[in-house]
Amino acid sequence: MARPVPTLADSVRLTEDAVLILDRRHFPFRREWVRCADVDAVARAISDMVTQSSGPYFAALYGMVLAARAAAGLAPELARAELDRAGAVLVASRSTNNHLGKAVRAVLGAVDAAPGTDLVTAATAGAEAGAAVYHARSRSLGEHTAKLLPPGARVLTHCWADSYLIETVNAVRALGNEISFYCTETRPYLQGARLTAETLAEMGVDTTLITDGMGAAVLSAGDVDALVTAADRVTMDGHVVNKVGTLGLAVAAHAFGVPFLAQVQAPDPAAPTAADVPIEHRPGAEVLHTLGVRTASDRVRGHYPAFDVTPPRFVGTVVTDRGPFAPGSLADYHREGSS
Repeated sequence: MARPVPTLADSVRLTEDAVLILDRRHFPFRREWVRCADVDAVARAISDMVTQSSGPYFAALYGMVLAARAAAGLAPELARAELDRAGAVLVASRSTNNHLGKAVRAVLGAVDAAPGTDLVTAATAGAEAGAAVYHARSRSLGEHTAKLLPPGARVLTHCWADSYLIETVNAVRALGNEISFYCTETRPYLQGARLTAETLAEMGVDTTLITDGMGAAVLSAGDVDALVTAADRVTMDGHVVNKVGTLGLAVAAHAFGVPFLAQVQAPDPAAPTAADVPIEHRPGAEVLHTLGVRTASDRVRGHYPAFDVTPPRFVGTVVTDRGPFAPGSLADYHREGSS
């Protein structure tokens, strides 16, 4: 029997006049779509957390198509300048994850490779190719991860939703195995509770939710075989940049002898070290609220670094679309070809 496709696998859609983005701030309680009629609206949706995880990548791809449609009547040099402006706006909308830049380059590369071709046609082809590559690399990454997990693996994860997650579960099942998860709730947006856990539940995976403060206790009790997370970026010297809270879990996993597998399609050659990765700081007011309800008095202020950096000594394996690598061997990835 075919299993249902999780909702988040198709949460960004290009239409004839807009980009539709499923509002993850309210999922799964409400399934609402935000309509973005131009690239600036797409960038705002990304910045405002309407879409998260791999969603911004697809939003950026399709946002560039909207920019191409808007620039189609301009002279070629002016149209290209408008695409550059659109790309800069999208990349700036969330600075830590480098997938936005990859999405922009996928569309610009297709446009530049086809001079004289209709601008919208070229941009759309670039977006479609960029989406296909992302899905293929996610499948490969999931297959490599599945081979590293024992049958019946009990996995602890943190803020890990859609493509990598779905493909890892699919790959585990293709090997004839099953998997279970402990999901942290992932404050302050509760991505783990609302997105990760819900996606796993939709796939029929045995899923247990824990609060963010319970990770070390679960690891110390021997209830977990592996800590597995996605990574927003991995530097060439093996630092893993991911949703804040990953560092604490990685340190605890190291202390209790639980391997940490960090998933990324490719280490970033533009980030030799952690100092080369901008860490997004979001408004502290977001920490003071949960699902729109204030959880502290107005005498308290919040602090919200949205990502943290896990040093390579706490990372067991970086799993890429080309297979697993030790954190100190990531240069080997790029010796095999370009990313």
